[in-house]
Amino acid sequence: MASSSGGHLEQLQCLSALSARYDCVLVTEKTSYAISPWQKKVYLLPQVNRKECWILFRMFAIVCQSLCILIREKPEAIICTGVLATVPLCMLGKLFGKKVIFIESFAKQFSATRTGKLIYRFADVFIVQWDSMKEVYPKAIVGGPIY
Repeated sequence: MASSSGGHLEQLQCLSALSARYDCVLVTEKTSYAISPWQKKVYLLPQVNRKECWILFRMFAIVCQSLCILIREKPEAIICTGVLATVPLCMLGKLFGKKVIFIESFAKQFSATRTGKLIYRFADVFIVQWDSMKEVYPKAIVGGPIY
C-alpha cells in the first residue's frame, strides 16, 4: 500500500496526464488551501456555507459565474466532487446538454451528502467510493478510492 504522500503523488501524475491529453479546466472553491499544480487554468468560486444568512446572494453570484464559465469554456463534461459551490455549474451544464459526472465523497461510507442527493437525480454517471454506498445510491457505480 502506498503512503498517503505517495498516493497523492500518483493522483497528481494521473491528473497531469489527463490534463496534457485533454483540454481541462479546474473549477473549485476559493479556500486557504493551495491548489494542486496539475492544472494551469483554474476558476475559483466563493466558498459557500448552507447555514449562512447570505447564501441566496452568494448562490446567485455563483450561478452567474458558472454561466460565464460554461459559455467561455464550452465543456463536453463536468466532473464534480461535491462542493456546494459547484451545484449551479452542474445544473446549468445539464441544461446545456453536457455530461455530468459526480464523485461522492470518500468520507461518506453509509450516508449521502446533501450535494450528492441533489445531483444524483440528474447525473449521467454517479460514482461512489464504497460498496456500502450502493444501498444509498442504487444506480451508482462503485469506483473504489478515487480521492
